[in-house]
Amino acid sequence: MTPSPASPVAGASRQSRPAWRKLLPAALVVLAVFGVLVGLGTWQMQRLAWKEDLIAKVQARVHEPAQPVPVEAEWPQVGYEQDEYRHVTAQGRFRHDLEVQVYALVDSAPDGSGGPGYWVVTPLVMADGSTILVNRGFVPLDRRAPSSRAEGQVDGLVTVTGLLRMPEDAGPFTPGNDPAKDSWFVRDPLAIAGAKGLLRTAPFLIDADAAPNPGGLPVGGLTRVNFSNRHLEYALTWYGLAATLLAVFAAFVWSRLRR
Repeated sequence: MTPSPASPVAGASRQSRPAWRKLLPAALVVLAVFGVLVGLGTWQMQRLAWKEDLIAKVQARVHEPAQPVPVEAEWPQVGYEQDEYRHVTAQGRFRHDLEVQVYALVDSAPDGSGGPGYWVVTPLVMADGSTILVNRGFVPLDRRAPSSRAEGQVDGLVTVTGLLRMPEDAGPFTPGNDPAKDSWFVRDPLAIAGAKGLLRTAPFLIDADAAPNPGGLPVGGLTRVNFSNRHLEYALTWYGLAATLLAVFAAFVWSRLRR
């Protein structure tokens, strides 16, 4: 008996199954990369919501009327979420003999200086004996020494108005503070207080406003309150890459299955 010819459909099925098996590892890799890309896009959308909330809070707080700085009993409750960039005022006497200079790099200052220099951070001793460190402003590299700006070392009772700032986080490329050498790169109020032997020191600082100091230095009012916000752009980039990956892989699969 002559065997009947194989069905064309059955033959096509037998040919297609090996092709799908060969594409399966690539499909799994593409699926994993697709998940990573979508995850990155979603993370950027979350960062977008966080950044927009931060910008709204900062803009609201910096334009509010200045309130008295938290007193010592309230210091344990002061935190980033509810207090960072609050507009505050404090009164006391500067301890210029305990001033530190923290390395800074600013885009520009009203006096045209800008560039590399230092934040001048000075303890302000208040009437109750507690201390708050005040970032009085920026000085260029050649004016680091207090003797080079003696006019700005004001004596007597002063009122400081500015923004409440929590301790600064060190970036991955920021050198560490070296209190033994009086070398500072991060504004850490408690570390500075410890190095200078200060007790009852607030765990936050005040960034002084732009009220001019005698002699023009330090230059205050340089707190950065405008933040770049490109998270939506980044999110769309990751989502676009994910969509492109699927399109390219679909075209690849189609070309392989048509052979």
